[in-house]
Formats: sequence, structure tokens, C-alpha cells
Amino acid sequence: MAVWDDLVGQERVQEQLAAAARDADAHVTAHAQGEPVPAASKMTHAWLFTGPPGSGTVTAARAFAAALQCTSPDRALGGVPGCGFCDGCHTALIGTHADVSSIAAVGTQILVDDMRDTVRKSFTSPANGRWQVILVEDAERLNEKSANAVLKAVEEPAPRTVWLLCAPSIEDVLPTIRSRCRHLTLRTPPAAAVADVLIRRDGIEPDLATSVARATQGHIGRARRLATDERARDRRAAVLKLPLRVEDIGGCLRAAQELVDAAAEDAKQVSDDVDVKETDDLKAALGAAPGGRMPRGTAGAMKELEDRQKRRKTRTQRDTLDLALTDLTAFYRDVLALQMGSQVALANDDVRDSLDRIARSSTPEATLRRIESVVACREALERNVAPLLAVEAMAVALRAG
Repeated sequence: MAVWDDLVGQERVQEQLAAAARDADAHVTAHAQGEPVPAASKMTHAWLFTGPPGSGTVTAARAFAAALQCTSPDRALGGVPGCGFCDGCHTALIGTHADVSSIAAVGTQILVDDMRDTVRKSFTSPANGRWQVILVEDAERLNEKSANAVLKAVEEPAPRTVWLLCAPSIEDVLPTIRSRCRHLTLRTPPAAAVADVLIRRDGIEPDLATSVARATQGHIGRARRLATDERARDRRAAVLKLPLRVEDIGGCLRAAQELVDAAAEDAKQVSDDVDVKETDDLKAALGAAPGGRMPRGTAGAMKELEDRQKRRKTRTQRDTLDLALTDLTAFYRDVLALQMGSQVALANDDVRDSLDRIARSSTPEATLRRIESVVACREALERNVAPLLAVEAMAVALRAG
């Protein structure tokens, strides 16, 4: 399986990356043999991947990183980089390659302290003699200081260092950074293509694959989770019942509380296992005996880890809420489609009765205002408004219509 196989519906981007990987391979080969490096090349030192959620920006960047590290002997026989089977491809894809560093926001921002070691590593030579690859998964979450650190590294990179930045849109990245990157735009893959991948690679039943692909509107990651996790399907079903529960103020407040509690519980489940392992690993690294007291002078390191874990749990809760609000937006989009007599495919056809009920009892203008209230809630969460207050305000606005 080639590294590009997980890029669903991104044929144009795949062609560009494959061509760049071939030129990068020629660069490494020429350098190793002491020959002149080809002047014309589709390879560059910094790339910016943008696209809507679910388009696969991080997947594309990681596939490219794997192709750059490919060590398949088939390349000597004319094979293209990115076989997917060699040690270079495999370790880059699963995140254990020594020369592929990945950084993502632990909380709502990527802090300069989180970037410092990564920026320092970007100026070192690759351990395996190919490329030093730095993958920033949430470039839109760089704050001012961390963005400036990245800018300095991208302006004057080491000869064999490649920066791969991922963000929802080009406007989310500082102009000074994006002007130094080659920009690739990914699109939302068709629901049919997502369903096909779920059927072929994950063994999902065709009906379920089609349903979740349509429900997530082409978001491959969420579609796979819905198809394989019954709890995720239960949470989505609960969210789609919310429009029917806001008939009075008491219902609004109860629905808001349940939505926030569900997000908090989900964040706790996701974080707990990771937190325990991280804590045990740090204690072992600091020399603490199992069940014993921590050595002197280690309190600062433990406090720093606790702060990182707290930020991650907060972000996970907000991300879970954001997914719920995305489902809610899709629900009202379907309501609006029914009210306007549109022939577009409904994302939530599995709750058609609820859609029909809301569509008959309101007007297109009211539906638009409800969509705006959901968008306002998402924006409030981005500004760090308390989740319960933001969701309660949204629920009351949904009732008012």
C-alpha cells in the first residue's frame, strides 16, 4: 500500500507531492554520489497544507513526510518514493521516525515553549542522511511568539530540513510565514469516496459506511469513528435530539448541561489513559521508585506536565463540543433544504422525521437565525467563553428561532 492511499479524493495534490518527492529523492541521491544537485526541482523547504476539516491536511503532510524518508530498494529500479512498506515509510506514518518531528496544540495554542526544542532540531542534520521533517499539525494555533520562532526557522532553514504546516485556510497563517511556503489546497472528499474507503479498508458494512459518510459530509476521520464506535453514534443521536428539546427555558438549560457534561466525560475518557502513561513515564525518567516518593527538585517538572495535561483536556472538551455543534449545524442545514424545496442530499436522512417536524413548524428565516446562533456559540468557545454559558445562550436562541 503506497503512502498516498489514505488521501481520499485528492488526486491533484497527490500528483504534486509525488513529483516533489521524486525530485527530493534525486537531490539526496546526487548529494550522496557527489554529483551536482539538479537545478530545476518541484521540491522546496516549506509547504502549507490547507483545507476544510476532514479534507486530510495532516494525512497528506504525513504521507509526504513518509515519501521523503522512503528507503525502498525499488527506487533504484525506477520505483517512486512512498512505497508504504519500507522502514522509512512505516515509521514516518506511525510517528516514530527519528527525523520526523510532529507538533500539535496541547491546549488552545501552540506555545513558544512547546516549539523551542522542535525549532532547535530543525537546524540539525538528519540522522539517516535524508531529510529532517518538521510537521506542525495546528499552524493556525501558533501564538505570536511561537509563530515568530517558526518564521525565523523557515526564513533560513538547514539545507536538508523541510517544514510542513497544516491549517484550515491560508488566512489562518501569518503572511510572513505563508509567503515562504508552497501552498496546497485540499478539498472535502465526496461522500461516495469516503464510503468506498470505509468499505474496502475497514470492512464496514456498505449501508453503515454510506450513512456515516453522508452524516459527516465527507470527513473521513469522523466517518471512520462513527462507523467503528457505537458510543460516538449514541452521542451524535443525542445531539440531533436537541432541537426537539428546546421548547421551554427549562428544556434549554437541561439540554445545554447534558451536552457540556457529555463533552467533559468524553474528554476525560480520551485523556485519562494518556495522562497516566505520561505521568508514569516521567516519574520513571526522574528516578522515582514505583509507589515511592519523588526525588527532590522534580516538583517543577511534574507541575509542568500537569499543566500540559490540563490544557489538553480543556482543548479535547472544546473540540468535542465543536463536533457536536457541527452536527447541529448540519441538522439545521437539512431543515433549510427541506423548507426551500432543495434537491440536495440530506446529511441526516436517518432522522428525517425530526427534520420534517422542525421544517413544518418554522420558517426559513428562523432556521437561518438558528444556524447563526450555533455559529456564534462556536465563536464564543474559540474566545474561551465558559462552555456552559455559551451552550445555554445558544439553546435559548434556538428556542426563540
